Amino acid sequence: IDAARSSLLSKARGHVLEVGVGTGLNVNRYSFGGEAGGVTALTLVDISDGMLNEARTKVSKLGLPSSVKVEFVRADATKDLVDMFGSDQFDTVVDTFSLCVMGNEGAKKCLTQLRDVVKSSDAGGKILLIENTRSSNPLLGLYQDATAEKASEMGGKGCVYNQDVTEMLKHTKGLRVVKEESFAAGLFRSFEVDKR
Repeated sequence: IDAARSSLLSKARGHVLEVGVGTGLNVNRYSFGGEAGGVTALTLVDISDGMLNEARTKVSKLGLPSSVKVEFVRADATKDLVDMFGSDQFDTVVDTFSLCVMGNEGAKKCLTQLRDVVKSSDAGGKILLIENTRSSNPLLGLYQDATAEKASEMGGKGCVYNQDVTEMLKHTKGLRVVKEESFAAGLFRSFEVDKR
């Protein structure tokens, strides 16, 4: 997971929106500024004030370049992003392991919000995701289907870990999966997505 996370997040450029930032686990994996482009501004969103405080503490210890503006915003990624930020505002939008805690309908709403706030691919916009997914191994997939609901209720932090994120992306109008990688028998996947 760490290698997949680092590889994917190294592709973030420009003004980045990260939803479901949690404790800020991803922040040290971004490449900031420099001649190769990198991240020039970072907007970190979570629905929890407690998580945002954890992320704020982590960011304060990183020693980021003063030219990189970092903003912490409390918002619900399933409904607030477009109203708060407007359409076509971010060069890169990132989400790692948050769709599963939104449930299937919430995840679909979130993907629509992400699509609307990211710039088009013609303007260099992209969405980077790493998500729990239904396994490509038939036996593991069946096990996930049988246990996902109970696991999410009993200590799984609400995560529905058998979502078919690939299908959700295919059915989100205006999004196109550029690259998809499967890890750990398909238990999680990374996606590079653009807006047509």
